Amino acid sequence: MSATAIVLMWEARAADGRGAELLEWARARSAELSREPARRELLRAPQDRVLVMTWWPDASYGDDLPELPEPDAALITRAVHRWRFEAVG
Repeated sequence: MSATAIVLMWEARAADGRGAELLEWARARSAELSREPARRELLRAPQDRVLVMTWWPDASYGDDLPELPEPDAALITRAVHRWRFEAVG
C-alpha cells in the first residue's frame, strides 16, 4: 500500500473503580511516544473504557508506528484491543 494517513486505536477497560487512573495512565503514555503523532485523542466510555487514537500522516499500513504499551495487569480487566485503520478520501 502507498503512503496515506494511518490511525491507530488503542482501547482498554479499567479494573473496577480505576477508570480515572487508566485515563491518566493512557494520557501520560501517549505523551511519551517515541514520535509525536499529527493528532491524538483520548476518549472514555461507560464501563471505565479508555480509547486513544493517534493519526500518522504519510504512513503506510504496515509501517512500524509508536503504540501505547499494555498497562499493568492490575489496572485493566482484559488485554488491550488494538486496531489500525487507513484513511480514505
